[in-house]
Amino acid sequence: MGGCFSKPKPVEVKIEVVIPEKERSKEEMSPNGKASPLIYKVNGTARHYHLEEHPIASNPYHNPKDVVEASVCHVKDLENGQMREVDLGCGKALLIKESGEFYAMGHKCPHYGAPLVKGVLSKGRVRCPWHGACFNISTGDIEDFPGLDSLPRFQVKIEKEKVYIRASKQALQTQRRTKMMAKCISLSNYNLSSTNVLIIGAGAAGLVCAETLRQEGFSDRIVMCTMDRHLPYDRPKLSKSMDSHPEQIALRPKEFFRTYDIEVLTEMQVAAVDIKNKIAVFKDGFKMEYNKLLIATGNTPKALSCKGKEVENVFNIRTPEDANRVVKLATSKNVVIVGASFLGMEVAAYLAERAHSVSLVELEEVPFKKFFGERVGRAVMKMFENHRVKFYMQTEVSELREQENKLKEVVLKSGKVLRADVCVVGIGAVPATGFLKQSGINIDSKGFIVVNKMMQTNIPGVFAAGDTVMFPLALRNNKKVNVPHWQMAHMHGRIAALNMLAHGTEISTIPYLWTAMFGKSIRYAGHGEGFDDVVIQGDLDELKFVAFYTKSDEVVAVASMNYDPIVSKVAEVLAAGRTIRKRDVELFVRHGKYVQFWVSNPHGSVGLTEGSLSPLLGPHLQFLHGDADYDHVLVLQPRLASLWAMMMCWVVELAGAMLGEAHARQGTAAICPLQSPGAQTCQDGMPAIWLNSSSP
Repeated sequence: MGGCFSKPKPVEVKIEVVIPEKERSKEEMSPNGKASPLIYKVNGTARHYHLEEHPIASNPYHNPKDVVEASVCHVKDLENGQMREVDLGCGKALLIKESGEFYAMGHKCPHYGAPLVKGVLSKGRVRCPWHGACFNISTGDIEDFPGLDSLPRFQVKIEKEKVYIRASKQALQTQRRTKMMAKCISLSNYNLSSTNVLIIGAGAAGLVCAETLRQEGFSDRIVMCTMDRHLPYDRPKLSKSMDSHPEQIALRPKEFFRTYDIEVLTEMQVAAVDIKNKIAVFKDGFKMEYNKLLIATGNTPKALSCKGKEVENVFNIRTPEDANRVVKLATSKNVVIVGASFLGMEVAAYLAERAHSVSLVELEEVPFKKFFGERVGRAVMKMFENHRVKFYMQTEVSELREQENKLKEVVLKSGKVLRADVCVVGIGAVPATGFLKQSGINIDSKGFIVVNKMMQTNIPGVFAAGDTVMFPLALRNNKKVNVPHWQMAHMHGRIAALNMLAHGTEISTIPYLWTAMFGKSIRYAGHGEGFDDVVIQGDLDELKFVAFYTKSDEVVAVASMNYDPIVSKVAEVLAAGRTIRKRDVELFVRHGKYVQFWVSNPHGSVGLTEGSLSPLLGPHLQFLHGDADYDHVLVLQPRLASLWAMMMCWVVELAGAMLGEAHARQGTAAICPLQSPGAQTCQDGMPAIWLNSSSP
């Protein structure tokens, strides 16, 4: 990728800031319309770089023909905390009003194109309703993952009480923006076997680490190495879209790595790390010196240990070639999948309409029982059975039989013999850390690398990220956990990069994952390990539900199907550090389809309107009704009724502001179900929040 010819010398490294032409003006602008200085640390020295200034009122785009300006609404059309998708004629934008200010940016999540207007607005950012990525409404920058790109930001102005948006036509079409990055233009000062940053692993964690370094102005050499033959790609698609070719699921094109001097060594395996001399030793004997090291090697799939395990046409899905080969061999054939893991279930769903038969073998009684609970697991299992997937539960594979060295039958310990032309193994994975056993890096009994909140190991300058680490999860009181999710790997990589640059940034993100099967998705946020109960609202048979996972009296995770954006809403509540109590969600699950509420006090009834609530609750609740003419009752959408319970203390805080502190206490309320507003106060003189169950 970049030329490296000699040992590095103590020279001044120049920086070239590469900005896509269409984004240059937007990156240059600070909120007051003046160009902001860029501060980069180069070789340990802080240096300031100023881009050319031009005021926001002048032409901010280099190509006037690429600009569109349109009136999109009246200033009173949006209340604080509201979002609206608006059409500028040649593309759409997301218009947001928060704290009296208007903001405009791209309306689709750059990850998979979700409509952000259906997401969650909270504290200056929008969270995607599908997979939880978060974007700053002032800058459009991505703040939580998955995905790599940010959103384009558009100019907003108010004239004669009308809201105008000025935008790049090209940005309206692409709906994405690659953040400004530095690049090193002095690679000739390095020899082949020396780098400043070495990243072992080229998955999401490794790539985000490299990109973050460049975004923060890091200008020295970055080398990524991977056992894979491909540049970084969207690994979750291997089981969700199995016939995808490598170039279709690439996270970045080859040109990107060349442009920003991120070198990728493919089909290169590190065999050992000498932490004393800061040297990585590769399997072929090649050695590379480093200054900072990130270990992001991920997991290694577990293999079957039964008789006949070496027979042909038995696969672990690890590469695009594996997935493509399975699809080809499985078409109109008999498939056996071992393991009802996420991978196993997704592969079964993908092959169900392509194969002659799909059989799934699992040791547990119900798929996903440990993760989603028995009731949700059975609902998912029923969906699979309706698509002709046959389950063989509470058993294992004892033998793989072959004919002419190709798989013919799978024999179960129960005695059942299954016809099989292809077998996919999805029985879990182990951390790929065997090469570190003699390194001195702290590894636990299961092989996971132990890191702190800054993704740093016990060795200075050595960081680890992704599926291979145990890290402190703020959501669970900094308990050390392993969270092998795509979103979390992104954030690990970013935190590691920031702390390589001595930013002192600690990880605090909420885990978020999704699985896709038969065109339906289960979304999940939090960390439910060790949950002791599940509170479910909705209809499991109809696959329209939300499940709250509790440990003692606290909600620790949530999952949903066909209930968007409830999981993103809960993720925002948890991200704000608020605790959701089991008793709160149970209360609302017990009530009817709609919930009506009134707030009353000794001095007369007080109506709460959508406008009065939105500054506090707007980011978390969507109201079906609520206007100036109907301000004594608010009707919540049924799927959001349980969420209202999470916000109850917020309502009382607001009621306190409206009624006077003498009549309200933060975090307390009298909840009076199945009654009409009659009595004005509770026994202790507190304002009463009345709930009434009714039919639509």
